[in-house]
Amino acid sequence: MKKILSAWPALFVFYLASCAISDDNQTVNQLIENYRSSTAPDKRIALWNLSFENDSLKGETDRLTALDKLISELKEQGIQFTDAVNRLPDSELEGKTKAVVTISVANIRSQPKHSAELATQALMGTPLTVLKGDGSWYMVQTPDQYISWVDQAGIQLMTEAELEKWHEAPKVVFTPLTGHVWTGKDQKEMVSDLVAGDILTGLTSDGNWVKVQLPDGREGWVESARLMQWEEWISSRETSVDNLISTAKSMLGVPYLWGGTSIKGVDCSGFTKTIFYLNGQVIPRDASQQINEGEEVDTEKNWENLQVGDLLFFGEKATDDRKERVVHVGMWIGNNEFIHSRGRVRISSFDPASPNYDEYELNRYLRTKRIVNQKSDGVLSVSEIIQPN
Repeated sequence: MKKILSAWPALFVFYLASCAISDDNQTVNQLIENYRSSTAPDKRIALWNLSFENDSLKGETDRLTALDKLISELKEQGIQFTDAVNRLPDSELEGKTKAVVTISVANIRSQPKHSAELATQALMGTPLTVLKGDGSWYMVQTPDQYISWVDQAGIQLMTEAELEKWHEAPKVVFTPLTGHVWTGKDQKEMVSDLVAGDILTGLTSDGNWVKVQLPDGREGWVESARLMQWEEWISSRETSVDNLISTAKSMLGVPYLWGGTSIKGVDCSGFTKTIFYLNGQVIPRDASQQINEGEEVDTEKNWENLQVGDLLFFGEKATDDRKERVVHVGMWIGNNEFIHSRGRVRISSFDPASPNYDEYELNRYLRTKRIVNQKSDGVLSVSEIIQPN
């Protein structure tokens, strides 16, 4: 009995220490969640994968300012901890924190493997921020802030200085829907295929041909009629009625591809994103992000309120126990019609007398947003993110 009683003080101290650790864990993890909610609510565009256990702050993040604030707050509260957070971009990149896409269309996936879901795509000449590596794969952030993984075979890693040097070189933009870079003007051997919007360095002009350089240093020839000087291309971009309809209709019949944002295949939001990119604007990647931009112009199916270029969103309305779910988007082209990618790029109508009447989409219509000529934080000019010269 005496031995049992003598153990009580030690047990009591252990109990108090355990309570203190439990309280610290709860406090810190709540702080972590608070910061996540305010600085990284959308994991598609911000990383805040932190946890606190065994007196250690662990995980990784690219929200470095928020991390510094969190650490200061922990110290102010007198919480003892080991800082084991990996700050991104990863120091193991040794300064190669930038990259440029070197193939006509880079497939960017949800995980570092070819069998993973296609998350998005990026065109040749698109600058990327590199966050970390995993073998031959790199976690990158696209200009629209989307975070996913790309195979090194499709990018050229660069330092910030190397990217700036690449920017300073004269650029040309490929304008037809598809084409090629050839090793010679005889067009017998291909260096690379090309799609509309690909950006290359223009080296020399030789009559009907331009010698170009890809971001990884490969060189070849492209017919000059298929290229525009960067300055000419960017100054001619305009989200006018004619341009938007022309670009959209030029892609009619392109097959649906989950994660696709190019002429090789598009999902619904990849299609609207491509329309606006080819006319000089960068809009968010997914329909559930695009719906947050611009001005709301309709929720009641009053089609007379819509203008060409407005984005129509579809999905499931919110209920008492379920949030709204946005699953589809298309672009209004007038005459009670919209163009969208479902199975393939197609035109649908809300007119019951039309052969393209789309009762399915009508029944899941949510609302329409206008981003043309509207100032919106998530809508940028292509010239703001791709800065040749």
